[in-house]
Amino acid sequence: MQCRENKPSLPAFRVLATAAVLALVLQLGPTWAADEPHSAPSVTTAASTATSTSTPISNELAKVVDPQAAPIVTSSIRVRTRFLPLGVGKSVVVDLPRDAKDVLVADPKIANAVIHSPQRAYIIGMSVGQTNIVFFDAGGQQIASYDIAIKRDLNGVRAALKQSLPGVQIEGVGDSVVLTGSVASPVEAQQAGDIAARLVGGADKVVNSIVVKGRDQVMLKVTVAEVRRDIIKQMGIDLSASMNYGTAVVNFNNSNPFTANSGPLVPNNGLAASAVTKGLPTVTATMRAMESAGVVRTLAEPTLTAISGESATFISGGEFPVPTGVTCQTTTSGAIGNCVQTVAFKKFGISLNFTPVVLAEGRISLRVMTEVSEISTENELNGGVGGTTIPSIRTRRAETTLEIPSGGSMAMAGLIQKQTKQAVNGMPGIDQLPVLGALFRSQDYVNNETELMVLVTPYVVRAVPEKELSRPDDGFASASDSQSTLLARMNRLYGIAVRVDPVTGQQCNFGFFID
Repeated sequence: MQCRENKPSLPAFRVLATAAVLALVLQLGPTWAADEPHSAPSVTTAASTATSTSTPISNELAKVVDPQAAPIVTSSIRVRTRFLPLGVGKSVVVDLPRDAKDVLVADPKIANAVIHSPQRAYIIGMSVGQTNIVFFDAGGQQIASYDIAIKRDLNGVRAALKQSLPGVQIEGVGDSVVLTGSVASPVEAQQAGDIAARLVGGADKVVNSIVVKGRDQVMLKVTVAEVRRDIIKQMGIDLSASMNYGTAVVNFNNSNPFTANSGPLVPNNGLAASAVTKGLPTVTATMRAMESAGVVRTLAEPTLTAISGESATFISGGEFPVPTGVTCQTTTSGAIGNCVQTVAFKKFGISLNFTPVVLAEGRISLRVMTEVSEISTENELNGGVGGTTIPSIRTRRAETTLEIPSGGSMAMAGLIQKQTKQAVNGMPGIDQLPVLGALFRSQDYVNNETELMVLVTPYVVRAVPEKELSRPDDGFASASDSQSTLLARMNRLYGIAVRVDPVTGQQCNFGFFID
């Protein structure tokens, strides 16, 4: 009896061992849940609940061993949400940690989920946008959560850009794309933008953030050269006669105008001769003979520099007033007075506007518009308020798009015009007589010849030190009062050191024109 009482019983040992294992499991349970939130969910039992309420350990051990104890209860698991980018029409395979019973898709129009097996699902991108997908197990607990961003499939375009423009990257933002990176010229940046615009269906959905490494500067020299020659010849005879027969007086007047030139060169120019004999008719003849020849040479060479891809404008000229009407004020009594003539200003001079784009292999694409205008007395309008004369404007304008290598020249525009006018005015019938007919007619001849050419020459230029540049007023000094009065000089002459041209390396004098 004593020996059997002193020997520990086997059931008591098993109870103590089970309690120790259970305590160890309860100690390590939170650690497993923290390390593996998707594969080892935290489990709480009635024993752990009793421990937190200071219940005697013996009662808890009895509950653990007792087969009538409370069943195990699974708590909710906090699942980490994963970000999943997809292209339109693309799919991805998702392996789940546990068997899935249900799936929630926020917007099926953007993405869809297909369960292939209890632990495998397919996610398919439908259209551009964002949504989320959540998977649940049989107990209603989350087992996986995904934030889905459906973008355009840029793999094909990305491969094409990598082959043609290695420095350009493309990324999708919603239904738009963003281009980044750096290229050597604006043409390459525009080419990448055109490729992306075809992908998204319009240039308004392309954000072009490409940086051009080095933007070239282009200097454009435009030469407008014109030579005009005018020849006018006029000759006519005006006859007048007076005859008396008794009490009857007969007067004869024949004045022949010049219509080819819209009038005589000089209104009162002529040679008159009269024959007065007593008893015979009085005859007066006036001969008008005039000739004019003139040559006009116009040369304009505007030069302008701009960055590749940017526009530049150069204007040199002025404005002249043109009457447009009269503005009057009405007094309190209803009378109209204090009239003031209103005018508008018209521009004239030299203007140049161009946009250069440096292409590959040193070629330059130019969008050029040049104009040379001047005030002219041709077709002027007389008879304004107070005898105002309104002049006209002669304009030479050219606008086009060219592609020229740097340093090359091209005739942008040209004009050769020849105009001949001749008119004969006289008394019908008599003016056709072989010799005497010249006394009864006038004739004038007008010949205008014009040749115009516009040349353009672009250069890819760079900045140079100031000492390598020369100004038009280099070496100019105004003459003193004594030199101006006694020697009729307008500028002072003195020795100037000969400078070396930095381009050709030759010694030459340049600067202000003193001859």
